[in-house]
Amino acid sequence: MHDMVAHSIGIIAIQAGVGSRVIQTQPAEAREALRAIEATSRETLSGLRRTLVSLRQADRGATTSEQPPLAPSPGLADVERLAAATAGAGVRVDVCRSGTQRAVPADIDLSAYRIVQEALTNVVRHAGTGRCRVAIDYGDEELSVEVVDDGRGATGNGSAHGFGIIGMRERVGLLGGRLTAGPRPEGGFRVVARLPLPAPVGAPVEAR
Repeated sequence: MHDMVAHSIGIIAIQAGVGSRVIQTQPAEAREALRAIEATSRETLSGLRRTLVSLRQADRGATTSEQPPLAPSPGLADVERLAAATAGAGVRVDVCRSGTQRAVPADIDLSAYRIVQEALTNVVRHAGTGRCRVAIDYGDEELSVEVVDDGRGATGNGSAHGFGIIGMRERVGLLGGRLTAGPRPEGGFRVVARLPLPAPVGAPVEAR
């Protein structure tokens, strides 16, 4: 929930600032900022509703038939849409995919998306740059996502970006993966998450 809300509020705050500065002189740009605020708000409210309904179902032991249908959770297929929203906040995102693209388990798909979302939130809020890159690699045994920017790197006291990095580490750890996050020697910041993938159905089992 932190990933979703932090990203959305960051985008809304930036767009609101843009709109207030140009509403008198550039009304078309102000309208675009308002549209971005509306779209981001609706998506966030939908995500919060989905989370709250899931919690209520777990708490009451309710079946899905007792609840209205929910919109599907976001995943890697939605990264380009996330990149477009981030571009609206002033940071261009180049998305690169490699490997054999395929469906991955829902928990991995959602976690990978949330990691990218949180990393982009950190770029918007902390990096002080107008561009970054997202790389998604579908390996045979693991899925890796990488977010790299050329901004100011870590904060002055050497700390990473608040609770975001902690949340990413917890999310990756629950899936048995690995996460590295820190400033790059050449400048900027890099986040890499490696999430193990289950063996394909029908794959041969190695003899012991």
